[in-house]
Amino acid sequence: MKITELQIPGCFLIESPKFGDARGSFVKTYHEAIFSELGIDMKIAEEFYSFSKKDVIRGMHFQLPPSDHDKLVYCANGSVLDVFLDIRKDSKTFGQYLAIELSAMNARSLFLPSGIAHGFLSLEDNSLMVYKTSTVHNPIKDAGISWDSFGFKWPVKSPIISDRDLKHTSYTDFNNPF
Repeated sequence: MKITELQIPGCFLIESPKFGDARGSFVKTYHEAIFSELGIDMKIAEEFYSFSKKDVIRGMHFQLPPSDHDKLVYCANGSVLDVFLDIRKDSKTFGQYLAIELSAMNARSLFLPSGIAHGFLSLEDNSLMVYKTSTVHNPIKDAGISWDSFGFKWPVKSPIISDRDLKHTSYTDFNNPF
């Protein structure tokens, strides 16, 4: 595994080797000792996944304290443009965002600490995103920022967005507890 800290502190790109043979392929997405050596001490409390059609935008999601969590995300089928925004008020990169393509082909993962809003654009049908989180989902603390309110130019003409995500508050109006 090659793990690189990104321009947003605490966010890491994980590039996993992909092994293939006549049966298919194999990818390791998590290794506690390797992560711990880099200061990523993540206790996995819950795991879930989503399938998305092409042009679906999901985001920008996070959980509010005290249910906030670290996330490890990867795309096990298809491809997505993963977008994440630093909403930690004391961070030197507060308000900055990054976008990285994750796909089944490139076997990349992202580790995102608490205080990072997360979303993605599905680049093809049947994109499968897997999420491992350090806390269990708490519907009362579930929150988000409007996908189009923080300056990122999504490369899609007609996005498919849930009613829930359309109701998120704008970045400038968000009452930030981080």
